[in-house]
Amino acid sequence: MSSKHLEILIDEFNKLPGIGRKSATRLAFYVLNTPEKEIETFIQALKDSKTLVKKCSVCGNYSEEDICDICSNINRDHETICVVEDSRDIVTLEKTGKFNGVYHILNGKIAPLDGITPDKLNIKSLLERVSKENIKEIIFALSSDLEGETTVMYLTKLLKPFGVVVSKLASGIPMGGNIEFADNATISKALEGREIL
Repeated sequence: MSSKHLEILIDEFNKLPGIGRKSATRLAFYVLNTPEKEIETFIQALKDSKTLVKKCSVCGNYSEEDICDICSNINRDHETICVVEDSRDIVTLEKTGKFNGVYHILNGKIAPLDGITPDKLNIKSLLERVSKENIKEIIFALSSDLEGETTVMYLTKLLKPFGVVVSKLASGIPMGGNIEFADNATISKALEGREIL
């Protein structure tokens, strides 16, 4: 590369998930050809999201407030918690318009080979919510791969003593499939036909 700074920019884009070297190069050249005012707006959006967006103290979703809009909404069903891997899953489930409960974000799933053990997930606060609030049902909306199934089995055992109904999304999400990439119709059917564990 004839420009050291352009090479640095490409390297930085290349660090983003799902961005290979070719895409990183394309993005870097896009930035060079974009008016400075637009770049300043983009930089400000990055800074603002990093400083103003935090995790909801109840569910772990991203929010600008201490408690997110979903958790603070009195019209939601606060007796039903849908447990998801991360915030992107909430976006997908909300698009269906079929779920009116609240959420809990685990921040991943149990994957010992990747070094993700139960103590690294947001499990303690889920158990605290179930013990302190009037929770009637926990719905697992995790990926239907080995790690997702292992996480569901582990959490089901932990939740048994609380006497809550525990269910998971019905088939429709293919084995190994990811909630984030499923279409609205598939997720709606999976929610409606969830199976009790």
